Amino acid sequence: MSTDLKYLAFTAFLTASLWIPYVAGQVMTNGPLAPTNYLDPTPRPLPLWGKRADRAYINAVENFAPFAALVIAVHLAGKANAMTAFWAMSFFWLRFAHAVVYLLGIPYVRTLIFTLGYVAVVGLFVELIR
Repeated sequence: MSTDLKYLAFTAFLTASLWIPYVAGQVMTNGPLAPTNYLDPTPRPLPLWGKRADRAYINAVENFAPFAALVIAVHLAGKANAMTAFWAMSFFWLRFAHAVVYLLGIPYVRTLIFTLGYVAVVGLFVELIR
């Protein structure tokens, strides 16, 4: 498996796991779901870190699709190389850091990390179209 695909798999697993802090916050704050929660979709109260956990998860899901599409396109086009590996690895670690920083509520750093993640996506795109 190429490094690009390996980090695509790591990013998929990270993204798929980021719901856990949000659900933990829900259960810690409101207890387990009751049948009425399934009927009434009104959000239940959450501490700020729980709301940030939800946003970190949603943000990760939103950013996964373009990254995945580019990694798969690079692979199918036979253009995987050291630079695409670097960009895929960078994207994973930046998304990991983004989730941690988002959950902790650290301002400015989160924006910087998010922007660097976008730079990694641009890097993959540039390698693909060369």
